[in-house]
Amino acid sequence: MLDVSEVRNASILIVDDVDSNIVLLETVLRNVGYNNITTTTNPRAVCALHLAHRYDLILLDLQMPDMDGFEVMQGLQEIEVASYLPVLVITAQPGHKLRALQAGAKDFVSKPFDLVEVQTRIHNMIEVRLLYQKLADYNRALEQTVLERTAELRESEARFRSFTELSSDWYWEQDAEGQFTRVSGPVFDMLGIENGAQADDTIASADGRWNAEERATLAHNIASRRPFLDFVYTRLKNDGTTQYLQVSGEPMFDTACRFIGYRGIGMDVTERMRLARE
Repeated sequence: MLDVSEVRNASILIVDDVDSNIVLLETVLRNVGYNNITTTTNPRAVCALHLAHRYDLILLDLQMPDMDGFEVMQGLQEIEVASYLPVLVITAQPGHKLRALQAGAKDFVSKPFDLVEVQTRIHNMIEVRLLYQKLADYNRALEQTVLERTAELRESEARFRSFTELSSDWYWEQDAEGQFTRVSGPVFDMLGIENGAQADDTIASADGRWNAEERATLAHNIASRRPFLDFVYTRLKNDGTTQYLQVSGEPMFDTACRFIGYRGIGMDVTERMRLARE
């Protein structure tokens, strides 16, 4: 909502080639509390004035010599591209009303003036203009907040990856189809698969055979989009020894809550398991 003071402090430009019309409109406005008023009888000065001051309302006479109100609005449209054009036109020609609205004016008043109508239309237009500006300011602030939060998340993600890569043998990410999209460390060597394959593509490898039941459990966890912590699975190597791998992972989702894949860490815990059994 707007305070009365916000409306009364709105910046207003009156454009008319007749001094008496300017005096009348300015008197009407000041009598109801508006105090930030600029006037000009030169239509060619309007665009430069608005570019410098960005008025909340422009009261624009349509019938002026040298440059009419329609030409002025054309120039203002180039300033307020994709924005709210705060023009209320003043005309004594009924046929000009529709054309003025089509040219970008937001409202009109007719000559001779009905003072109550003029005050009401001015008040309503200023309210709409100020609310539009508040919405634009809010959207800019929201966009900036989103950019800042996104940067924070990216920084946090970078720290997370750095930490996990230091605290494990490998870091991995997969897309929603199970394809590896990011790896750090000897992921493919430890898993016995080729680069670009999926983690569950190969049960048997050149250097032994994975425990099928354990691999099936891991694959089921991923397919069910469940997080898993310190899951251990084994491979019987060709030399008769058993290799133990420990992996943790979590599903990833985008801002629309759509599943986009998995990420996790893993390490070879064979020596730790051997020591624990001794």
